[in-house]
Amino acid sequence: MKTFTGFTHGMGIGGWLTNYKRFNVLPEAWRLPLSPGDFEHFDTYITRRDVDYIASLGMDHIRLGFDQIVLEEAPGHYRDRIWAVLDRFVDWCREAGVGVVLNLHKAVGNYCDIQEKVLLMDDAGLQERFIALWVAMERHFQHRPDLAFELLNEVRDIAPEPWNALAQKTIRAIRTINPSRRIIVGSTHWNSCDKLQHLTGYDDDIIFTWHFYIPGEFTHQRGVLQASYLYYNRVMPYPGDIAPYNGFYEFVNGEKDHYKDYSRMDKNFLRDAMAPAFEFAEQHPERIVWCGEFGTIRHCPLEYRENYMADVIALLREHHTPYCSWNYLSTPNDGNRFSLVDDDNRRILSRRMADILVGKGC
Repeated sequence: MKTFTGFTHGMGIGGWLTNYKRFNVLPEAWRLPLSPGDFEHFDTYITRRDVDYIASLGMDHIRLGFDQIVLEEAPGHYRDRIWAVLDRFVDWCREAGVGVVLNLHKAVGNYCDIQEKVLLMDDAGLQERFIALWVAMERHFQHRPDLAFELLNEVRDIAPEPWNALAQKTIRAIRTINPSRRIIVGSTHWNSCDKLQHLTGYDDDIIFTWHFYIPGEFTHQRGVLQASYLYYNRVMPYPGDIAPYNGFYEFVNGEKDHYKDYSRMDKNFLRDAMAPAFEFAEQHPERIVWCGEFGTIRHCPLEYRENYMADVIALLREHHTPYCSWNYLSTPNDGNRFSLVDDDNRRILSRRMADILVGKGC
């Protein structure tokens, strides 16, 4: 199995250049324009001190999410102010000794948490803008060969062929400038691990990624941005018996319960849920397969969060899978706060959690 050198255990940063405010509650006309407060937030929210602190926890890389509308002022035109923010960030990371994944978290036409009228995969103009953004990113950071580019976070639940075609076209455009850029591509259905098999036609140098939030009714428990979890409104332990919430899907969505064969949510349950990713990696030893995102909502009791994260990371390490946890810090208005640090003092929630994140005691 190929190793993702320098990117074995990382931490994501959201809430800065992505998820700086949740569009779900905004009128449609207010979603894409940026406010003066947004720019103030971009300039100040994350500092060198945050990067140094993440490094002090033992993280070897940071996955930074950014949105297309934050960088792109108009099609083909990009904000110098945001280039400066990105430049400062990657310099801080270099000085702190941590690697960087630059992740296009939300592209116009592919927002993971709102439905858009025009979808990226259906619109040639949006696709050209998408490719042009990554070409601009490569030109801007051509002097930084150490950076990795993640083309798009959580492609929606679509047929894989349009995404494969767009991703491969984008890769070719980047490769004309820099043949050796490390490029990361995720699967459809919000980076589900059972969709990795649909990523076909890529050369062996492309890194594949997947996300893990299973079971969602635990990881997103009482979350306010997904109607089913908000409606269900249950505090759930981990590990724990499934019986008290067995029937969730049938109860909420009218679908057959996918937990019918389990009586307990525990490490064996997670192992089975992750199996498609581990099997894919075993079948493709020539390729790096990176778990780029997983976590638990902030208001889940800390003991349960620690238990869950310990089992997830133990399984990832057991299968020699590099990983990046989600998420360092959340804004106060984020309806899905996944913070791993206290949002006020920006310090890790517990010593046990700090150890778990780097694989100690898992």
